[in-house]
Amino acid sequence: MEPIHRFEFVVPPESIDELGHVNNLEYLRWILDAAFSHSGAVGCTDATLSAGAAWVVRSHKIEYLRPAFAGDSIVVLTWVSNFRKVRSLRKYRVFRAEDGALLTRGETDWVYVDAASGKLRAVPPEIIRCFELVPEEHEPVALA
Repeated sequence: MEPIHRFEFVVPPESIDELGHVNNLEYLRWILDAAFSHSGAVGCTDATLSAGAAWVVRSHKIEYLRPAFAGDSIVVLTWVSNFRKVRSLRKYRVFRAEDGALLTRGETDWVYVDAASGKLRAVPPEIIRCFELVPEEHEPVALA
């Protein structure tokens, strides 16, 4: 299992706003898509559903650094930074593949909940084992 997940796509024209670049809401969609891709790739999605649970974003923070444009090839790198009793912190870096420019960095704080009741649940060990945590000193700073 790779601790840092790579999610790639090309910016579609419908992501562009009236200013001629990618709308800020699209970056949120992209990082969530990357998180779901990573979770699925390591078996966390299936294990969570089997447990009758779900992950819900409690909060997010995004820092917009440079714009992206239609046709740009985008690479989102994502990883899990930590687990706490009912929570997990996931981080992201969004790059333009053509020049390696860092476009956005951010994080999402997720909570593990019972799918039927919506109440918080402790994250079980089998979910935690799906991921290799990435300590801050090993976080990517550039596109490799």
